[in-house]
Amino acid sequence: MPETPNDPTDAFVRVRGANENNLRNVDVDVPRNRIVAFTGVSGSGKSSLAFGTIFTEAQRRYLESVAPYARRLIQQGHDPHVESISGLPPAVALQQRRGAPSSRSSVGTVTTLSNSLRMLFSRAGTFPEGFTTRLDSDAFSPNTAAGACPECHGIGVSHTVTEDSLVPDPTLSIRDGAIAAWPGAWQAKNLRDITIALGYDVERPWHDLDQADRDWILFTDEQPVVQITPQRDRVAKPYNGMFWSAKKYVFHTLADSKSQMMRTKVLQFVRSGPCPLCHGTGLRREALAVTFAGRTIAELNALPMTELAEVLRPTTQLTDAAHALPTTHSGERTDVAVALTTDLLARITVLTDLGLGYLGLGRVTTTLSPGEMQRLRLATQLRSGLFGVIYALDEPSAGLHPADAEPLLDVLEQLKRSGNSVFVVEHNMNVVRHADWIVDVGPGAGEGGGDVLYSGAVDGLAAVEASVTRPFLFPDQGTTAADRRDVREPANWLTVEGITLHNLADVDAAIPLGTFVAVTGVSGSGKSTLVSRVLRDVVREHLRSGRDDGIDDPDDDATTTDLAGDDAGLTEATVPDAHADTLTVRRATGLEHIDRLVRVDQKPIGRTPRSNLATYTGLFDAVRTIFAKTDLARERGYTAGRFSFNVAGGRCETCLGEGFVSVELLFLPGSYGRCPTCHGARYNADTLEVTYDGKTIADVLALTVEQASDFLAPVPAAARSLQALLEVGLGYLRLGQPATELSGGEAQRIKLATELQRVRRGHTLYLLDEPTTGLHPADVRRLLAQLHALVDSGDTVVVVEHEMDVVAAADWVVDLGPSGGDAGGRIVTTGTPDAVAKHPASRTAPYLAERLNR
Repeated sequence: MPETPNDPTDAFVRVRGANENNLRNVDVDVPRNRIVAFTGVSGSGKSSLAFGTIFTEAQRRYLESVAPYARRLIQQGHDPHVESISGLPPAVALQQRRGAPSSRSSVGTVTTLSNSLRMLFSRAGTFPEGFTTRLDSDAFSPNTAAGACPECHGIGVSHTVTEDSLVPDPTLSIRDGAIAAWPGAWQAKNLRDITIALGYDVERPWHDLDQADRDWILFTDEQPVVQITPQRDRVAKPYNGMFWSAKKYVFHTLADSKSQMMRTKVLQFVRSGPCPLCHGTGLRREALAVTFAGRTIAELNALPMTELAEVLRPTTQLTDAAHALPTTHSGERTDVAVALTTDLLARITVLTDLGLGYLGLGRVTTTLSPGEMQRLRLATQLRSGLFGVIYALDEPSAGLHPADAEPLLDVLEQLKRSGNSVFVVEHNMNVVRHADWIVDVGPGAGEGGGDVLYSGAVDGLAAVEASVTRPFLFPDQGTTAADRRDVREPANWLTVEGITLHNLADVDAAIPLGTFVAVTGVSGSGKSTLVSRVLRDVVREHLRSGRDDGIDDPDDDATTTDLAGDDAGLTEATVPDAHADTLTVRRATGLEHIDRLVRVDQKPIGRTPRSNLATYTGLFDAVRTIFAKTDLARERGYTAGRFSFNVAGGRCETCLGEGFVSVELLFLPGSYGRCPTCHGARYNADTLEVTYDGKTIADVLALTVEQASDFLAPVPAAARSLQALLEVGLGYLRLGQPATELSGGEAQRIKLATELQRVRRGHTLYLLDEPTTGLHPADVRRLLAQLHALVDSGDTVVVVEHEMDVVAAADWVVDLGPSGGDAGGRIVTTGTPDAVAKHPASRTAPYLAERLNR
C-alpha cells in the first residue's frame, strides 16, 4: 500500500481511505500524546478503526524491521485495508480476552510476579536443616518438572474414584447392577460372566462380600483373560473375555472414548479434591519446606496482594542488609532479599492502585473477568516505561464498578504524562468525558455505520445531531433515562441461608421471584460467586433431585440449561472443577417455585471459525433444509447435509470448507489467503449451482442478520431466530461470522437470543453475568427491553451488573461489599433502587443516586 512518511513534527495520526470491515473510505485525523476515545454503537466500526486499521498497520510496520526468519515465529494479523496512514508511532494493543484456557495460568504468571517470588525463595528463603544446597527457582513452580508434585503433576487436584462413588447402593448384588460405574447392555453381562469365571459371587449383596474381593473388583489394575461360554445362547461359541475393574474402566473411558455421552456418564463416578500429597499446592514437599517471613510460597500465593505487600514491606526497609552474609539456611537479611522485595512491592503497588489488590498471585486466570485480565496487562505496561507509543485499549472499564473505574482514569493520565498516546474504545460515558478527544463512528451498526461522524474535542460532539452517543454523553440536552416502571411485587421468594464459598462467609440471601434483580458491588465483592455459583448450584441440585434420570435436557420443564459454546466441551455441571472451593449452604427455601434454570455466560460460542452465528442458533439447519428442497437439489439427490461446509460432499475440498488456505513463504512468515478454488465461498462449484430465490448458500451466509430477516422471512424456523437476534441488537452480524471474531458480550447476547426463541414452560430463573459488557448505552436499552419482557412473562431475571442504567431499571437490588476480597463478601443492603441509593455504607449508592436523579 502507498505510505506517507511519518513526520515527527506532525502531532496527528492521519488515516486516509480506511475500508476495514464496514468502514467506508474513512479519512480521519487523530492527535498523538492525548487520550482519544473511540465511540459508537456496537458494530459501528470503531474497533475496526482503532484496532483493525491503526494498531494493525503500526504492528505491520514494526514487523517489517524484524528479520524474515524471526517473523515466522510471531503471530501476525492481516494487512489493513487503508490507502495510507502517516504520523504513526509503534503501538501496543490491550484487547478484551477471556482468561487463558489453561488452569496453570495465574495472576502471578500473567504479571510475571511469580518469577520474582520464586527467585526470592530460591535466593533469600529460609531453608530447613538438612538442605546442603539451595533449590533453583524452578523448584518453586508447579508448572515445571522440577517443582510439580509427582502425584497431581502440579495441578493441585486429584481425580479419583471411591467405593461409595462406584457402588451407590451396596444392598444390590453384582447381578442386579451394584457396580453402577460398569457399562450397560451386553458389556455389563460380559463383565458379570467374567467375574463369575474368576470365582466371585455375583448373587450376594455387595456389602456382604469380603472387603478384599470388593477392592480387587473395583480397583485392580490387573486384566486377566478367561474363557467364557455363553449360557443362554447355545449357538454362540466360547470366547476369551478380558476383565476391567470399575476404576480402570472409568479412567479408560475418560481418556480414550470418542463418545461425549460416555465420558459424561462416567464422570458422575469421579470424585475430585485437593491432592493428598501436596495438599492442593501443586508443589513438591521440598519446596514447601522453604519459608520467607515465616510463610511458604504457597501461603504467600494465596494471600490477597494487599496482604502480600505488608508481608514483604519490612524486608524492603532493612538498613543493615549490606552487612549480612547469605547462609545456606537463610538469606532474608541480605541485599538480594531487599532488592527482590523492593521490586515486588513496587509492581504490586501498581496492581493495587488499579483496584486489583483483592487478587492473589495464585488465582487462576480462567476465573478472572475480561476487565480484570486487561487491567493485569495494563499494570505490566505501566512498569515497562515505554515512551512515544500508542496504547490501544479495548473497553478498559469493562467489568468495573464505577468506584473501581476512577483509579483507571488516573492510570490513563499516567500513560499520557509518560509521553504516550492512549486510544480507548469505550462505552463508559464517564471515561469518554475524561478524554481529550473523541472519534464518534456510526451512526448505526454494520451497513448502517462505518462513517466518522465527528473527530474533535469532546464538547464538540454536542452539536452532532446524527450521533447516537451524543444524548448519553450530554444528558442535559435531553433525557436518556429509560422509562421508569412500577416496581414489581415478588410472586414468591427464594432464600438461601448460611452460604459459605470464597469470600462469602455465612451469608443469607433472598431473591424475589417474578422480578428483575440486579446484584451489585465493587470488583471482588462476591457478586459472581453468589449468582454464578451459589444460585446456580443450589437451584440446579434441586431440579436434578426431582428427576429420575438426573440428565440435563433443554426440552424438559425441570432442567438446567448452561448456554456454553462448542469449545466448552462438557457442561460445567459435569466437569469436576479443579479450582472451585466447596460450597456449603445451611438451608434453602422457595425452590419449589422454580421449574427451570438458564445461565447465560460470556464464554465463546465456538473456538474455531467453523462455528458461527448461524450454526450456534440452529437457524442454519432451516437454511440448509430449504436449499435441499429446491428443484435442482431434488433432481441431483442433494440432502441438507450437502449444504454444510463442515463435511465432505458439498464443501470445497481445497480448503476443506474453511474458505482460506495457509500459504508458506519459505523464510517469510506464513500467511493466509483466499482459497483459489472457491474464492472464499467454502463450497464446491456443484453445490453453488443450487440457488434459493437467486442466492447461493454462500450468499446467504454472507448476509447480515438484518438483511437475512427480510430474505428468510418466509422460513418460520429461521425468521424466529433472526427476530430474536435483532431484538438483542445483533442485526449487524453476518450469519457466517466466525465465532472467533465475536466479543464476549456478543457471544452472550447470541446465547440470550437462542433462549428467547425457545418455547418456555414453567417458571424460569435466568442468571446473567454482566450482560451489558461491550454494549453502547443505546444497545443497553434494547437489551433491557428483552430482559423485562422475560420478567413480564412470569420469569425471574438475576443479573450481575455495574451499569447504573440497568441497576436503576431493576425491581430489586442486592448490593455486596463493602470492598473486594476479604473486605467484601457481605450483603451491605437490599431493596428497591431508590432505597439502595440512600444507604450510607453502600459504595454503589452514590452512583445509583446520580443515575436516578438524572
